[in-house]
Amino acid sequence: MIAELICVGTELLMGQVLNTNAHFIAKELAPSGIDMYHQIVVGDNPKRLTEAVETALSRADVVLLSGGLGPTDDDLTKETVAKALGKELVLFDDEWDKLQRWFSSKGRTIAPNNKKQAMFPKDAIILDNPNGTAPGCIMESDGKAAILMPGPPRELQPMFRNHVLPYLLKKSGHRLYSREIRIFGMGESDVTYRLDDLIKNQTNPTIAPYAKTGEVTLRITARCQNEAEGEALVAPTIETIKATLGDVVYDTDGHELAEVCHKMLIENGKTLAVAESCTGGRLADAFINYPGSSAYFMEGDVTYSNDAKMRCLGVRAETLDTVGAVSEECAREMADGCRRHAGTDYALSTTGYAGPDGGEPGKPAGTVFIALASETGTIVKRLNLFGDRSRIRHSAVLNALDLLRRNICTK
Repeated sequence: MIAELICVGTELLMGQVLNTNAHFIAKELAPSGIDMYHQIVVGDNPKRLTEAVETALSRADVVLLSGGLGPTDDDLTKETVAKALGKELVLFDDEWDKLQRWFSSKGRTIAPNNKKQAMFPKDAIILDNPNGTAPGCIMESDGKAAILMPGPPRELQPMFRNHVLPYLLKKSGHRLYSREIRIFGMGESDVTYRLDDLIKNQTNPTIAPYAKTGEVTLRITARCQNEAEGEALVAPTIETIKATLGDVVYDTDGHELAEVCHKMLIENGKTLAVAESCTGGRLADAFINYPGSSAYFMEGDVTYSNDAKMRCLGVRAETLDTVGAVSEECAREMADGCRRHAGTDYALSTTGYAGPDGGEPGKPAGTVFIALASETGTIVKRLNLFGDRSRIRHSAVLNALDLLRRNICTK
């Protein structure tokens, strides 16, 4: 089965709204076993929208549309699709009553033009929308289907998961099962070189590499009838990849590096504090982003100035005067002082030149030191990072997380 996605809205073409719906639908659709070869963005223009719909119907079995279901004159998706399929819109009394009750519950007066939101082809499948005023619908004709969903993500996403995806799975008769292997500490070219034979000889499952900033993801996908069969197909490939790449593989279920550290700290009953300079709070945020982090995260110190490093962490003035804040010695003293003051099992520290300015002879922009202090001692690593300021700070956080991940004492 082939699907095509049409995202409707002039605001998308003008860059006024980020098209997150395309990303969401594509990601959610992949496990359904339905192929998607085209995505289109078209403005609120009836002629161009008609052309897009007719083209999509000519080459796809299912056409997914988002946006253009509102009450205003430029909301033309439903009317355009119905016309392309030779269908007439009629008022659904139950939907009109439901819409009036929705407005009344919000203390709002319903406008006459809202009535168009309760009009559908008489044989349409209505998709309930408890999060807004625009119900979705499915129009079927000659073995094909057009699925219309509202544009706001908070309305589209639950509608897709609760109604659209079950419909698609029932029609497809099969599915794809995927697992994500997350890798840090090895570049994409090196990863694919080491797995060259495995990738060249892939059939079912398949291996697809994706490079992100600072790390690599491998998606292992099997075409199967059910989840149990899919897992049986991908498991041997995952074990081969782990054996080939070693400890740069940090997760096989798609969890991010921060979440892996988060779970390890909780499972092993360990506590953590962080002391940051160049990362400016990003390292603390990586942990606090997950619910339950209060079980282990005790303290975060952003000590950007030398004075703060001395006053809050006990970094020695002599260290700063002789080797500077961007040094192995300073990173070590920051981590040691943070752990001592917070009374935690572990403390991470970061200090460096995030660029684009700064640096010194032998320590250009991108030079970062990270340290991990624990009861067994303090580990310090020097990093030579590249990219713009944001990339360097992000890479420093990932390296600090990986240092912790590799050195948490497990039960």
